[in-house]
Order: sequence, then structure tokens, then C-alpha cells
Amino acid sequence: MKFEELDTKLRTFETAHDLCVLPEIFMVARIDGRNFTRLTKEIHKFEAPFDPQFRDYMVATVEHLMNCGFRIVYGYTQSDEISLLLHRNEESFSRKLRKLNSILAGEASAKLSLLLGSIAAFDCRISQLPTLNLVVDYFRWRNEDAHRNALNAHCYWMLRRSGENARTATEKLDRLSVSDKNELLYQQAEINFNDLPNWQKRGIGLYWESYQKEAISPLAGEKVFAARRRIKVDMELPMKEDYSKFIEDLVLREHPDIKTVLRN
Repeated sequence: MKFEELDTKLRTFETAHDLCVLPEIFMVARIDGRNFTRLTKEIHKFEAPFDPQFRDYMVATVEHLMNCGFRIVYGYTQSDEISLLLHRNEESFSRKLRKLNSILAGEASAKLSLLLGSIAAFDCRISQLPTLNLVVDYFRWRNEDAHRNALNAHCYWMLRRSGENARTATEKLDRLSVSDKNELLYQQAEINFNDLPNWQKRGIGLYWESYQKEAISPLAGEKVFAARRRIKVDMELPMKEDYSKFIEDLVLREHPDIKTVLRN
């Protein structure tokens, strides 16, 4: 059988179940670490529950993803996960899910592995969100999840340091309300959860900002300023409804056509 015939015959098995995201639907990629408890607690022994070095590695991984060829409007990271909002008109790989999932997971895995000096692996899945409200709800969901996880993590590791084993610490926390967990932290470790760094409680946002860069005009030889874009790393994200408004404004800034629709 000739190569052309083999190629036609077998490529069908690769592409027969290809799914593409429909036009004008927002795509949000959630990229999760695989076996990161072992990676961060046994192999590298990062500080628990939060380690500034690991935080910086995750931020650097998000920055890499925002610069690797996709139109990323917003990147968000908390714990061992990353969420990326792609521009509504992103057309890379014809919006094929298998390509987006595999490439984003691969890029994230490669970048963090280089930073750690050992193998780190991520998986990826795409949420298809047809409205701005759903985009806002998605990031509000991850923001609230970060807050819940941070409280649980601080309580858990406080109990572990006080002598509890993993099972007992987990069982104790399962029976406590949010207010009880706050009280536990304060009574046993004198930690006021509200005073902890925002990046631990609310995660970290990354988005594009404009700035003026000084240059010399090659024609006139005079000092000029050129508009440029760079990634801003925001460790002081707003909370609750203010965060919802923040996400909405960010999306509308990058999608002026949606503003027109909303006004009409």
C-alpha cells in the first residue's frame, strides 16, 4: 500500500472524533497538577500549607502559557491549578479540543518541570462558556474555592504540627463549620485567617496592562514613547462582588464588540 493511501486510511482514526468549540463561545482551560501532593511534600518538601517559591513557580508557568502563542485574556492560579481565559475569537488549531488540551497541558508540564528540575505533569480540560455571566461565574467559583481551600489547609497543617495524624486531622475538620475553623486557628495557633496574605486566600491573577516605553526615534533622533503591553501579576485580587466586577471589566476591555451588544 502506498504512503498516501496509508495516510488517508489511518489519519481517519486520529480525527474521526475531533470536537471543535463553536465560534464566539468563550473557552476557559483549567490545568491541574497530577500527584502534586507527593511532588510538593515528599520530593521537594515545600513549606506547608503555602510556599512562596512554589507560588512563584506557578506564576512563572502562567506567564509562559500567556506567551506561548494563544490569545490569553486572563490567567489565574491557586494551589496547584491554573485557569486561562482565551479570547473569544481565538482560532488556534481550528479550536480543536484535543489540540488545546494536549498543548496547554504539555506547555505547563514542560515549564514547571524546568523550574523544579524534576518531572511535573498537568492535565487540562476546556470549559465552553457561551455568555459573559458564565465567565464571571467560573472565575468567582475558583476564587471562592481558593478561599475555602486556604482555610482548610491552614487548619489541617496546624493540627498536623500539633501531633495529629493525617486521618485524625481530616476527620476533625470534616465536622467543623467555617466559623469553627476560623476559631480553631485563632485559639490554637493565634492565627487570624483574615490577616493572612491575599494570594493565599484568593489566588493570583495575571492580565495584560499597557505602559509607555521610552525609545529614540530612528528618523528624528528624538526621545519618543511607544505603547507596549506586559503581564501584570496581581496578588491583591478583590473579593466577592468586587471580583465579579473586576472579571467583567477585564473581559469587556478585551472584547469591545460585547459592549456594543450589551448597550443594544
